[in-house]
Amino acid sequence: MHQLTLKQYSIFVTVFILLGNVALAGKVLVFPVDGSHWVNMNILIGVLHSSGHEVTVVRTASSWYVKEDSPHYTAITVTIPEPINIEKPDFFISFLSEMLEIQKRGGSPLAFVQFYRQMLTNLYDMHRQASQLVVKIFENPVLMKQLYEGRYDVVLTDPGLPVGVLVAHKLGLPMVYNVRWITSGEGHFLVAPSPPSYVPAAGSHMSSRMPFGQRVKNVFHYVLNMYIDWFIVRPEYDKLVARYFGPETDFFHLLQGADIWLMRTDFIFEFPRPTMPNVIYIGGFQCKPSKPLPPDLEEFVKGSGEHGVVIMSLGTLVKALPSEITSEIAAGFAQLPQRVIWRHLGERPHNLGNNTLLVKWLPQNDLLGHPKTRAFVAHGGTNGIYESIYHGVPVVGIPLLFDQFENMLRLQVRGAAKVLDATKLDSQSFLAAVQEVLHQPSYRENMQRLSRLHKDQPTQPQDSALYWIEYVMRHKGAAHLRTESYKMPWYSYHSLDVMAFLLAVVLTVGGAVILTIRYLCLCLCRRKKSKLE
Repeated sequence: MHQLTLKQYSIFVTVFILLGNVALAGKVLVFPVDGSHWVNMNILIGVLHSSGHEVTVVRTASSWYVKEDSPHYTAITVTIPEPINIEKPDFFISFLSEMLEIQKRGGSPLAFVQFYRQMLTNLYDMHRQASQLVVKIFENPVLMKQLYEGRYDVVLTDPGLPVGVLVAHKLGLPMVYNVRWITSGEGHFLVAPSPPSYVPAAGSHMSSRMPFGQRVKNVFHYVLNMYIDWFIVRPEYDKLVARYFGPETDFFHLLQGADIWLMRTDFIFEFPRPTMPNVIYIGGFQCKPSKPLPPDLEEFVKGSGEHGVVIMSLGTLVKALPSEITSEIAAGFAQLPQRVIWRHLGERPHNLGNNTLLVKWLPQNDLLGHPKTRAFVAHGGTNGIYESIYHGVPVVGIPLLFDQFENMLRLQVRGAAKVLDATKLDSQSFLAAVQEVLHQPSYRENMQRLSRLHKDQPTQPQDSALYWIEYVMRHKGAAHLRTESYKMPWYSYHSLDVMAFLLAVVLTVGGAVILTIRYLCLCLCRRKKSKLE
């Protein structure tokens, strides 16, 4: 029998593997959210593409992060009447300025009301604008025909703007979430039991250890989030559901009905809480070992000597802080012996020190993984938080918007971060905070401990995400992992009907016993009376 040479055998194996990949390849329809959410969705898309899957991304014509041309996906571009707020480059700058101005007025009830009024107005506008994307898709017969004929295997979507949820239901496709935040706050609150006694509600800024007063505050925030969801967010989508699916379909049920929730968190960072079998934790899936720095940055970093460098970045959404804050930060940096690399796109501070390098872009992951990096000054975005955990770099936090306050709280509770209030920041308080993180060993030790725990997993988060997406594609869903509790009325879910029934039984039996005893006592009294007569 003719024997294969080593070269022929290698070619045979390669062809077999490639054919296997083609046979297993599927078609994925993706509905992303723009801005920082796109950063991690794009990583998942790259992983799917590398595994041989065909990816199609639905984007708006006004999107400034989700590009129309990409080697990893084919884009379907939809034009909507008004850009979604998060697609406007200047939206977060103006929104941040308004929020900082309100916070400067202190914790008065008036400031609280103004803060929430401004936030809810922007939230309502954002979902109203996103709902127009659904209308434009459903009212375009050519596009709908294209989507139906695409024969997709699964919809991968970020439910922060639940456009993909409605389209997946229309197409009858299984659905996977790339999620941390949903319309009503943190994703767990929609899919898993969330006792307010030890699970902090979004916006409460509390840990899982709450004394009585904090538990009262937590219940208040829990109810407030439900109010926001019911009366600010859901009405726009309820209209769409009634219009395109009829009264028998409930938007809340559609939102809860995802087959798999790829949750962008890790319990070394998140507080322990109840979960569900279809929730898969992929926190830090975007993290990776650092690569060599560009020559100019490497030269700057090496020139720091034994003192090392401090990195500062405010992420993708906020381009710059107000000048009165950046000047205080610059003055604080100027007093450090460390060198500073600061991603800064605004007006150059007039008091910038010779030790500080301003850049419009920096390789954040590679800098955090550099052995000379001593601290990371950050706003508390999830992507930056996990990169700092991965590389074991302690954080000086300046939270500004949304979940950043909760993110920094979680690091602070674990002793890996020092958190500052942006509205009360001055050069000396900023300098003191940076020096504390640099010189107290506990910050670095605690962060490196988190890093070791985060990396000690049987399966890497990225591999886990890919496996479960392909799992849903192979099995046409994962209904067996999904609880059906979301289809129950709220009174049945909380067993209020059972308790009412049991109470009625107890009252009925108790009433019958009491009436029987009274009747017997009355009969006994009558007999005694008749005998006496």
